[in-house]
Amino acid sequence: MHERNVFDPNDFQGSDSERIAQALAAAAPRHGTVRITRRDAADGRAVWLIDEAILLPGNLTLIIDNCTIQLSDRARDNFIRSANCGIGIADVEPIENLHILGVGNAVLLGAEHPRATGDAVKTLGVRSYGTDAGKPGERQTGDWRNMGILLARVHNFTIENLLIKEAHCWAVSLEKCTRGVIRNLAFHATQTRLIDGVPQTILNQDGLDLRAGCRDILIDTLTGVTGDDLLALTGICLRDSPAGTLDHGVSGGRFRDPANDIQNIIIRNVIGYSAAGHHIVRFLNTAGLGMRNIVLDGLIDTSPETVTDHAAIRIGDTQPAWGGVTPLGDTSGFQIRNVFSKARSAILVGGSLCDSVIDGVFNANPEGVALNLVSGAEYFQQVDVAHVRDVARKPGAAEVAHTKA
Repeated sequence: MHERNVFDPNDFQGSDSERIAQALAAAAPRHGTVRITRRDAADGRAVWLIDEAILLPGNLTLIIDNCTIQLSDRARDNFIRSANCGIGIADVEPIENLHILGVGNAVLLGAEHPRATGDAVKTLGVRSYGTDAGKPGERQTGDWRNMGILLARVHNFTIENLLIKEAHCWAVSLEKCTRGVIRNLAFHATQTRLIDGVPQTILNQDGLDLRAGCRDILIDTLTGVTGDDLLALTGICLRDSPAGTLDHGVSGGRFRDPANDIQNIIIRNVIGYSAAGHHIVRFLNTAGLGMRNIVLDGLIDTSPETVTDHAAIRIGDTQPAWGGVTPLGDTSGFQIRNVFSKARSAILVGGSLCDSVIDGVFNANPEGVALNLVSGAEYFQQVDVAHVRDVARKPGAAEVAHTKA
């Protein structure tokens, strides 16, 4: 302990997970700070190798200071999880004032041989890699334990200045979190990894996901490459689901509960691409769940010539699995500005959108379109569209699909 109420796991004994847990136990009653610095131990290993999630209570600051924290091959858990949620916790009580801050080169790194990857519908060893594939007694699909940082019902929070590499699923997932700032996150994942010299598929490697019930959040500067969507706001709640099981989100949810709406989100400076050709930013809300008052200002598609994403920005979906096209009014109050895209569609509207503004969109793909209304103009109402432009088109390329309604 070098400062009052600041605790370093290097000052404790035990396994890496035990040392971090002891530092947290010392800091928590003081509403203090845990500062994880470069690992210092007789074995000379500099990387912290954790066997289980770092569980964070409210009223605490975690600083990752110029060091790497890696999941061990024994771990089937998150990097970091809010301590109010987990297996068997059926009532997720809100917590407040939780801050996760990186200093310098602060890295969260996936396991060398992950036990499980992908989301809850991906079978291990069939669709997504996992050493637990075929093992008796082990769950044979992914679940929320594969998320990198998982916070549920956390209010007044900060996540900033982290590089998250080779996450086992979504790098950061927030459920029902409010009044937060997320700043300067970088991602590196490509949906494929060489493991013991063999290419392996790891699915659902989103960067940042805001789930149902998130609101009043500022997101400023996301960079890098992801295997799936770099940023996704996904309000999906098709049925009632309990908290504390592995079959659903860790905090559960109630169908058509207005508390599940996603609203009041500001997004600035998204710079990156999806290596597997998905989306850079995706907005998806199921019928009955609202997504409103969203500002996205500044997106630059950095994809190389070998990668063409499906869309730089996708709004909604026609697929019945997600409830089909949302009714007009459920997705509204969007302001999307200053978009540079090399994707097949700069903005693809697959659901509904109304009472919104789209301004300053440049499609640099001569075979792509700036604004693609897949679900039809009838689901695109009262949207002001200005300064939307395509690069010179190749002969035979599709015409621009943008409109003003």
